[in-house]
Amino acid sequence: METRKVQQTGGSSFIVSLPKEWIEKHEIKPKDSLGIITQPDGNLLITPQISSEKFIKIKKIDVDEIKDYNFLFRLLIGAYIIGYSIIELESSKKFEPFIRDCVNKFREIAIGPEIVEESNNYILIKDLLNPKEMPFDKTIRRMYILVESMHEDAIEALKIGDKDLAEKVIERDNDIDRLYWLIGRQSHIILRDILLCQKMGITLEMANHFQFFSKALERIGDHAVKIAKNVILIIDKSLNESLIKEISNASAIALNLLSNSLDAWLQRNIILANSNIELISELINVCENIIPILDDDDVETSIAVSYIIESIRRTGEYAGDISEIIINTLINERD
Repeated sequence: METRKVQQTGGSSFIVSLPKEWIEKHEIKPKDSLGIITQPDGNLLITPQISSEKFIKIKKIDVDEIKDYNFLFRLLIGAYIIGYSIIELESSKKFEPFIRDCVNKFREIAIGPEIVEESNNYILIKDLLNPKEMPFDKTIRRMYILVESMHEDAIEALKIGDKDLAEKVIERDNDIDRLYWLIGRQSHIILRDILLCQKMGITLEMANHFQFFSKALERIGDHAVKIAKNVILIIDKSLNESLIKEISNASAIALNLLSNSLDAWLQRNIILANSNIELISELINVCENIIPILDDDDVETSIAVSYIIESIRRTGEYAGDISEIIINTLINERD
């Protein structure tokens, strides 16, 4: 660490010299303006970037050697999450049909990217979303609403034998994924653009916590889909009413844990977050005491029911993970 002495000029102004190497690296000239940002911990951040325009990143993808739809889709999602503002796809020949199909799928499922230029062998995708228009907290709240409704509908489909309702739960998985990817993208952008961090009114630590939140909620959404898929497998089976009631009871406990974690976050209530974690053992006990014994000794149905119970348990445990993150977030406020 370099140290610089503070000098006083004019009776009321204080000056600190800047390292020459840093000045030359960023090509700073006399009378250039620098950004000075006060950090929550009392430190000052000095940056040569006083706008976010220089943070535009371009990712070029040569698709000549890409023959697999899924691989290209993963590359596009990866570039999106990392924070590339522009993605260019190029080929030495006319695009294979799956290339355009994959790009269109990516554009439909990701929030922000749009095709702004296109030819037989070139596609330019640009992110048109202003990060400030999608604050982290609003995205997290929306994820909460979605995963809660997905879980509720999956269990309702089991109770009333509604295959269409279960299939709609599966379809909604894309809605959760796109919000999860958006949180990941915004977190990566903020890591390299401290000005955006300030404009959005959050710290890097908060952005990191939001990313953990979104991961847990995304996994809860995945388990709602697993419940729905297993419900479809046993939709025509005659399950014992008492078994369905036990499953519904376990589901209610898991959803209560999820709701409590949201309340603890919104209320910034560290006591409620801790109490929520303590309640997980109740859910585990309830789930372990559900014995999927079927009248016709159907092994496949028994396995499907076991998977449903497991997903209910994991939903509650992920809600507990969120509560732990809330405690980690709020602990500094109690000093």
